[in-house]
Amino acid sequence: MLIGALQKFSLIDFPGKICATVFTQMCNFRCPYCHNPELVNPDLFVEPILEEDIFSFLESRRGKLDGVTITGGEPTLHPDLPEFIRKIKAMNFLVKLDTNGTNPNMLEYLFKENLVDFVAMDLKAPKNIYSKITRNNCQIENIINSVNIIRENSPDYEFRTTIVNELLNEEDIYQIEKDFGPFKKYSLQKFHSDKILDLSFKNNTSFSDETFEKIKSKLKTKNFLIR
Repeated sequence: MLIGALQKFSLIDFPGKICATVFTQMCNFRCPYCHNPELVNPDLFVEPILEEDIFSFLESRRGKLDGVTITGGEPTLHPDLPEFIRKIKAMNFLVKLDTNGTNPNMLEYLFKENLVDFVAMDLKAPKNIYSKITRNNCQIENIINSVNIIRENSPDYEFRTTIVNELLNEEDIYQIEKDFGPFKKYSLQKFHSDKILDLSFKNNTSFSDETFEKIKSKLKTKNFLIR
């Protein structure tokens, strides 16, 4: 595992739990609004944190933390992710995984081995513009398969979309629900430009509060959050 950062305490990364957050390096997407450019752009990578240091820290937090969130970057790009999670689970921590859904085979294996307790998957756009938004010629069938695998197997989960005005409009959100729903839980995340991959997006904004509320009233998903 290439680990770029460790957040030792979080109340927001794992719903309802106190967790530490592990940030993996590398991502196969290049979403311009990404707020972790240092985990996506290899030119910004720092020296990876040793796994043994991660586990030493977790050992000191037994009984104080509920779980560990693994995010990125894209964690499922790392073939040793299952073994890394096994070690965490052996310490009796819950595990939440954040993913972009491009590796359904890895997700299927993780569920088969009962290695994850919560999955949050980013849905970047409607199917017809997915590659445009992610700047990656991804296989949309992989995204669809991952959504179905999560929906059918994950003990708990949510899907989420980051809103940048230049990239998505109100109708796109309804289309995402049509393309990938139904959702048990769906979150729309407001775009913040304080740290992003593509600096040309620095002056972009998110939807107005009024637009978010309008979307909330029209979506079929009832468990809907705005962040």
